[in-house]
Amino acid sequence: MTVAPPVQVEDLDWWQVVDEGAVGAVRRAATALGGELVLPAERVADLAIVATELVSNVHRHGTGGTVHLRSLRSGDLVGVELVGVDSGPGMSDVAASARDGHSTAGTLGIGMGAISRLANRLDTYSMVGSGTVVAAEVWGHPPPENLPGAGLVRPIAGEASSGDGYALRLVDGRAQAMLCDALGHGQLAAATAQTLTGIFRDAPAGRPAAVLDHLHRHAGHTRGAVVAVVEFDRSAGTLLCASLGNIAGWVIGQSGRRGIAAQPGFVGDRQRRTIREYEYPTEPGDLLVLHTDGLTDKWDLANYPGLVGRSPVVIAATLLRDAGVRRDDAGVLVVPVTEGR
Repeated sequence: MTVAPPVQVEDLDWWQVVDEGAVGAVRRAATALGGELVLPAERVADLAIVATELVSNVHRHGTGGTVHLRSLRSGDLVGVELVGVDSGPGMSDVAASARDGHSTAGTLGIGMGAISRLANRLDTYSMVGSGTVVAAEVWGHPPPENLPGAGLVRPIAGEASSGDGYALRLVDGRAQAMLCDALGHGQLAAATAQTLTGIFRDAPAGRPAAVLDHLHRHAGHTRGAVVAVVEFDRSAGTLLCASLGNIAGWVIGQSGRRGIAAQPGFVGDRQRRTIREYEYPTEPGDLLVLHTDGLTDKWDLANYPGLVGRSPVVIAATLLRDAGVRRDDAGVLVVPVTEGR
C-alpha cells in the first residue's frame, strides 16, 4: 500500500473585517506569505489585488465578516488561499456579480471580476438574506489537482491558535481524512493538534482503525484529543470510519443525513483500546461532514440550495459561519464521495 499526501494546507490567521483597515492588514499579510513561499513577483502582485478586492467586498457588503488566510503546498508547487465569509444581504446572481461593471454598492464593480481573472481557483456561494462565502487560490504556477476534501479550523474567542486540526492523504488512491479536537484550548492544545496531524500524515498505510490505533499509541506525550479517521473507497461505494470521542460525523445524501458511530475515550489516554471500525454504504453525490463540538449539530444542508455542489472549503466555511460557536475551538472537515468537486 502506498501513501501520498495531497496538498498540504496550513491554516494561519482569521481577520475580523470591522473597518477599511482590515483591507491593508490582510493584503500585507497575504503578500508577505506569498514572499515567504517564494511565489513569482507577478503572482505576489496578483495576490495583492485579490486580497484587496476580496476583503473590500466583505467590508462593503458583509455584516460581521471575516477573512481567513492559509498556505497551500504540493511538492514544489506553492499557493495562497483566502476565504472570505460574511453574513450580509447575499447575492441573487453570483455569475452577474463576477462581471466587471456589476455593482450593488455604487462602486466601479470590478472586485469579483478581478478576483475571477487573477485567481487560479475561485468558488463562491451566496444566498439572499444569509451572506456570501468566497474562496480564492493564487498559485505560483498551474495548480495541482483538487484536494479530496477540505477543512477549516477557528480558535476560541481570545486565542490566536486552535486546538482543532485536520489532515488529508491518499492511500492507494483512496481519500483518507482525520479530524481532531485536542483537550483544552490555546497554544498547548494547538501543539497537540499539530502533532497529531503530523502523526497521521506519516502513519503507515492501513484502514482507519489501524491508523487511529497508531495515533493512540504515539500520542501519549500529548495532552490527548478526540479523533475521527475516515476513508472513502469510492470504487466500492463504502465509507470506513474509526473514532474516539465526540467528533460528530454525518453522511449527507438525497434522503437526508445519517450519523456515524463513535467510541468513547480519547487518543493518548494511555489505556489499551480495541479500536472498532464501522462501514457505511455511500452513493455518488453523498457528502461526508465531520465537525468538533465547536459547531452545533443544528444545521441542515437542505436549507442551503445548491451548497452541496460547491467546493468542500466553501461548504465548510458556510457551516462554520452559521453553526460555529465562539466559546470553543471549532473545526469542520468536508469530503465528497464524488471526486473532482
